[in-house]
Amino acid sequence: MKIIFLLLLIGLGFIDYISENTANSIAYFPPPLKQIASGTAPENVICAEGLQIILKKSSGIPACVKPSSVASLIERGWGIHVLPDYIKDENNNSEIFDDGSFSITTENVNYSDDYVGFLAQPEASGSYPGIVMIHEWWGLNDNIKQMAKHVASHGYIVLAVDLYGKEPATTADEARQLMLSYDLERGIANMNDASNFLLENYQVNNLGSIGWCFGGGQSLNLALNNDDLNATVIYYGQLTTDESQLSSINWPILGIFAELDQGIPVGTVNEFETSLNNLGIENEIYIYPEVNHAFANPSGMSYAPEETKDAWEKTIIFLEEHLK
Repeated sequence: MKIIFLLLLIGLGFIDYISENTANSIAYFPPPLKQIASGTAPENVICAEGLQIILKKSSGIPACVKPSSVASLIERGWGIHVLPDYIKDENNNSEIFDDGSFSITTENVNYSDDYVGFLAQPEASGSYPGIVMIHEWWGLNDNIKQMAKHVASHGYIVLAVDLYGKEPATTADEARQLMLSYDLERGIANMNDASNFLLENYQVNNLGSIGWCFGGGQSLNLALNNDDLNATVIYYGQLTTDESQLSSINWPILGIFAELDQGIPVGTVNEFETSLNNLGIENEIYIYPEVNHAFANPSGMSYAPEETKDAWEKTIIFLEEHLK
């Protein structure tokens, strides 16, 4: 049966050849461009065993590279993670992320030039900590708005920012286009405006940030460029291990990462933790085994419910300890 299947793949042009030993040995696939030229959709490109697929940032064309090269290509801005298309699933979201005891209200607010964010806050008057929430590469979509509601229900004023200023993406290619339009300097100004908006309009008593994936990296960027924060949460975001950069942080950091994430490998996470420890920056770093990048997004194909639930509980405890 395996031989018939492999022969069928050869006939369709998916496999160049089979190793000379047996049909049970490793299957070899042609380069991505050759597969695409043969009619394979980019999202269906297959890499030979031992290689990792990555998207070229400028064109969206997939490439097959050694796993050890993925992190450096992403850090250099050449490539981006390959993530499955967004699948809206509010039921998953509600089942995992338990609400707190506060009833909340929500509204759209103009917090920075032409940028409109999503604000969620407790309905009862009072003094609350503020949180700048930063979206994944999809943009400010329903999933992030739902997360803002969940966090706010635990007694926080949450401003989910929009770093793109455009409609959120629903496909990987749309998200890639949004990322290409992102300007880091403007993004940092955008997040700082969100921070100032909370401080000036709501007199928050403490301020934190949280982001996932693209937003996780931006949560760290905000920490490197803002002195008003009291806590930073990073979900599998791009890291820097440069101690001279990290030395500007003087508040606790929570980092949530995935063992199988080739774009942010375990080695880099460990280096990040070591740098924080060397600088005396309080931190909690967790690497969840056997899960991949974006495992905490209920609307994605990498979703891991048990690990997500545990990470969520750790996040709520961390925010309680350092913002209240």
